[in-house]
This record gives sequence, C-alpha cells and structure tokens, in this order.
Amino acid sequence: MILSFVDWAIIVAYLVVSLAVGLYMSRRAGQDTDEFFLSGRKLPWYIAGTSMVATTFAADTPLAVTELVAQSGIAGNWLWWNMLFGGMLTVFFFARLWRRAGILTDTEFVKIRYSGPEARFLRGFRAVYIGIVMNTVVIAWVNLAMVKVLEVMFPSLAFFGHTEFHFMGLTFSSHLVMVALLIVFVTVYSSLSGLWGVSITDTFQFVMAMGGSIVLAVFAVRQVGGIDQVKEQLESVPWVFEFFPAVGEGVDSTGSGMLKMSIVAFVAYLGVQWWASWYPGAEPGGGGYIAQRMMSAKDEKHSLLATLWFQVAHYAVRPWPWIIVALCALILYPSEADKGATYVMMIRDLMPSGLLGLLLAAFFAAYMSTISSQTVWGASYVINDLFRPFVKKNASERYYVQVSRVTTFVIMILSLVVTTQFNLISDAWKFVLACSGGIGLVLLLRWFWWRINAWSELSAMVAPYFIYPFLKIKYNLDFETSLLIIVVWSTLIWLIVTFLTRPVDRETLHAFYARVHPGGAGWKSVASELPGVKGDTGYVRLFVNWILGCALVLLALIGTGKIIFGEYLAGAVYFAFALVAAFVIYRNLSKAGWDKVVK
Repeated sequence: MILSFVDWAIIVAYLVVSLAVGLYMSRRAGQDTDEFFLSGRKLPWYIAGTSMVATTFAADTPLAVTELVAQSGIAGNWLWWNMLFGGMLTVFFFARLWRRAGILTDTEFVKIRYSGPEARFLRGFRAVYIGIVMNTVVIAWVNLAMVKVLEVMFPSLAFFGHTEFHFMGLTFSSHLVMVALLIVFVTVYSSLSGLWGVSITDTFQFVMAMGGSIVLAVFAVRQVGGIDQVKEQLESVPWVFEFFPAVGEGVDSTGSGMLKMSIVAFVAYLGVQWWASWYPGAEPGGGGYIAQRMMSAKDEKHSLLATLWFQVAHYAVRPWPWIIVALCALILYPSEADKGATYVMMIRDLMPSGLLGLLLAAFFAAYMSTISSQTVWGASYVINDLFRPFVKKNASERYYVQVSRVTTFVIMILSLVVTTQFNLISDAWKFVLACSGGIGLVLLLRWFWWRINAWSELSAMVAPYFIYPFLKIKYNLDFETSLLIIVVWSTLIWLIVTFLTRPVDRETLHAFYARVHPGGAGWKSVASELPGVKGDTGYVRLFVNWILGCALVLLALIGTGKIIFGEYLAGAVYFAFALVAAFVIYRNLSKAGWDKVVK
C-alpha cells in the first residue's frame, strides 16, 4: 500500500500537534508531582472524563469488537458491557470519596486507610504488581494489536532491507520496530507534560479517533449499498442484530453462532464479574487511571460528572461505529479467518487518499492515548508508592518529577521486552479476571466497613492463585465456572483472615473517617467516637441514581442502534425514557446539594 503526500501530511500534522502540546505543558507539569501526575487537581469534568474514554480506546478495541460481532452478533458485546454496572457504582458512590481522599494514587489509599507493617508491605506490593507487572502486560497487549494493524496496512514493511532485528536474544519484527518508534514518541511527550499534556492530547486524540471511526462506518455502509442492504444481506443470520444474549443451557443448537449463555455464564458475567474482579479501567469502586482522573478533577462535582460522562461515552456512544463496520465486514469479507483484521482491511480497501491518512492517524491516536496514560499512571505508582516511601525520602519535588520522567521510559522498554515474548494473549483478560476474583468486594467494602484491614486486601489478592491452577490445569473448567468458584473461595479466605487479624488502629480509622467521612452503618462504631464529624447520608437516593444511571446508558445505547437501523419510533421512545432517567438523576443530585460538597 502506498500513502499519498496528503496522507503523510495528515499523519505528520497529527504527530506535530501531539508533541507541541507536550512541549507547551512541560513547564507547568515539571513544578511538582501533584502537577505532573494529577494536573494540580484542576481538570474540568469534560477533559477528565474524555481522557478516561480515550485511554480505554486502544488499537485493539475496534478489532476485538469486530471479532465479538462476527462470533456472536451485537449481543456478544455483553462480555464487556456488563462492566457498566460496576462503573456506574463508581459514579455515585465512590467518585466523590476519591476526590476527598486527597491522595496522589489509588495505591496511596493503603497509607491513609490501614495501619501496621502489613499496610506498608501492601503499598509496595501493589506498586510493583499493578504499576509494573500488570501495566507492562497491558501495554504489551496494546502493542500487539498495533502490530496487527501495521501488518495488514504494510505487509512488506522493512527497515534498511530487514524485516527482523535481533538484540540481546530478543527478536523484533519490522512492524514491532515501528511500534517501538511510536512508543519513543509517546514517551517523549508524556514524560515532558505529565497528566496535563496526556489529558489534553487524550481529548484531541479521542475526537480524532472517533471521527475516523465514524468516517469508516459511513464508507463501509455505502460500499454495501446502505443500511437496508446490510440488513437484507445478513437476513440469513438475523441473530447478529440481537441486542440481548439468549440464556439457556449449552450453546445455540441451531449453529447460528448466536451468543447463548448458559445459566452459569449469565450469573458470572452479569451477576458477579462486574463487582468481584479487578480489571484495568473497570476496577470495582474505581482505581488505576480512572481513580487518577477522579482525583485530578477540580472538585467532587467535577469528579462525579467526569466519571458519568465516561460511562455514557464508553458504553453508549463509542461502540456503534465499530459495530456497523463489523457488520459490513461480515458481508465484504465472509471467508476471512481473522475477523478482527477485517476492520483494518476496510480501512486499507475503502479509504481514498487523504481519508486513508486520517484513519491511520486515528489509529495512532487511539494507540497513543492508551500508551501515554498507562505510562504516566504506572510511573505514579513507582514514584509515589515505591521510590518515595522506600528508596529516597524527603527529596525535592523537582527531583521526583525528573525520576518520574525517567521511569516512563523504563516502563516503555519493559513493555517492549514483554511484547516480544507473546504471540497471542487473547485469553489474558480471562486470566486477570479469574485471578482477581474476590478482591472486588474488598475494594468496595474498604470504604464502608471499618473492619477491613490490610490483611483483608492482601489475602484477597493472593487467594485465587492457590486454587486457579487446580481449576484450570487439573479439572480444565471453563472461565465462568472457575470465576464463580474462585470468588466464593477468595471471599471465605479474606473474611476468615479479617477476623483472625487485628483491626486497623483507632487513630488511623479516626483520621480516615474525618478526612473522607463516608458514613453508613459500617462506620457506626467509629462515627460514635467522632461526634463532630458528619458522615454521608442519602444512600437510598444514591442507589436509585445507580439504577437510573445504568438505565440511562442502556436506553441510549439501544436507542442509538434502533435509529441507525431505521427504527425511528422505537429509537425515540428509548431516548425519551433515557431523558427521564437523566432528569431524575439531576433532580436527586440537586436535592442532595451536589454543588455544595466538600472540596
């Protein structure tokens, strides 16, 4: 494939703008770690929320959705749509608490919530396990997806006549070398500008990536002959248009491919996974880069709005261009084995000069927004929760910023090394979800029950690893069954450990309650010792908002689909109910005085 001058000009212009933002924000970000990692806690909700969405929009995302639609139709997306329920909990129950905590990372929460040497160990352990190990694996997965994109777009790519390079026993394909060059570019501007530059470029990159996705969807539908032709040519497989999965025992006996969940799978996905398991970007109660954005918001109101906008954009707005392209790909590439790659083939085969460069730049934008956020977030763990408390205390803020910038490069190098060790990690998310089964309940309850301690969290983190090998290797159980067993096992373990170990000391509990004042029955004994501190109330209203928030997103999601497929009346009805849900949420928040919360 040959790119025209216009295509290259668009790609170069995009890269220049991204670098310019990094250079412009570098001086402000270099003042201290609060500015570098949290933008001075001054991000408006629309920037913070859009940055969350952009981070979850990586190069692999549209490819994965294309595969899901090819395998199980639109309903296949429930394998990730179920995480909406946990995300909406974060909006109404946890966003304001994260903002009140006044900490730099979600791992620093350990310091203000727990006591004793076990708390100190947990903080360092989380910094290494999540900030380095899990972070580099996630980046490696995103790198591999970008390699697939480049392989389709540039099948004969070579540098200096070579398609492979060897260094220190590692093999780098020419496509991975190109990804490495992109990584270096991303690391330069993210290490210069910190979260300020990352958040602003995220917003720009998200608009660009979504714009490119919509353009591709329009061209794909035109190529097929219109949306009516899409429906007509797929009428032999009507299951692809179903919004909800069929539920029953076993798989679909018709052989149609429709996602027919077993009862166990239905319970695992929609009843357990979203609250029981830890997963990057969908942590129960918020965490990782989601918590980072909430803590960087101007105040509690902006924190809540940012997280709400994230849920709406992530689940109701973003998927539809990908789904439409996936449906068209079923028609245009019916025999292609790699269904995910057909998304990239559509770009290669349908885009004219100029728009081809725009779509490539959009893919770069999706990739770079994720990488930049992951590196800055990972560096925050290393510096704030490992280097500062355990390696070098009481250094100057500028010194820590300098080390943070070096750390972003180290994380990138490690991710490249990890990338060379994988050919296929498509089941990695199932491994992460299964081996974190049970920790979710601790992450939720640690805000609302005083008895949770560092041992609770530690035992919940390690308990799955004692049983997972038996379930997977010896008994070869499916993911859903394994998840349910692990959640029950881990929950029993951490509850037993909690009551067999000493509670957090009262001084730490008092300080935490006075700082965050979460309220609720779980803090009753602590609250009685602090008559001057008023805990939160109105949890019934928050629960109603959670239900309505989930309904709002699902109604908007389905309503958008109905309109796209020409069912305008049905779409209008869905949106009408979505607006009612939004109005009731707004009224409830106004009655609760959301604009007068603690800042």
